[in-house]
Amino acid sequence: MSKHGGETGSAEQKPRSPLYDYVDLTLDGRRDTTAPDAPEGADLPEHAATLTDAPDDAERRRREFAVLLGEFRRTPVLVPVDEADDPLTGDFGGVRWIYAFSDESALARFALARGEGGREWAYQRWLGARLLDAMVPAVGVPCGVALDCADGEDGMVFPPVRGVVPDEVAVDVDGGTEAA
Repeated sequence: MSKHGGETGSAEQKPRSPLYDYVDLTLDGRRDTTAPDAPEGADLPEHAATLTDAPDDAERRRREFAVLLGEFRRTPVLVPVDEADDPLTGDFGGVRWIYAFSDESALARFALARGEGGREWAYQRWLGARLLDAMVPAVGVPCGVALDCADGEDGMVFPPVRGVVPDEVAVDVDGGTEAA
């Protein structure tokens, strides 16, 4: 396991950044790993796999994400802060994640999940747009926002990719921050 929780590649296998999993929001495990002209059973490398989804399904999921992103950008969220009033963050998969919560109940579930439910949690209320447009670029490393991260599948991540964060810090834009 690597320093930030990702798997390390062997000497023969070039490591693949986990950020690629965030770049294409249409991937959900349904891939066709055989090339159309390849002999039956010939597998392509994972990064060369193609989707078997119909274009309409992928486009529908992109629109759904765009709606969620727009709603997040317009909504004030709770951001727990440390003693220096810096946002509380965690590193996972080579990305630094700013923790944000939709309400005090979601923050309380997070505190309990960390085993820190007995202490007082200081937080500030910020618009999602402020987190994505100002705080993420200020971090200086690949950074996104994890909303309601203690809520499992009901939580949401806003990764450091084009269309979510400013292009100058998006990891999928030439000239953006490179992942380690």
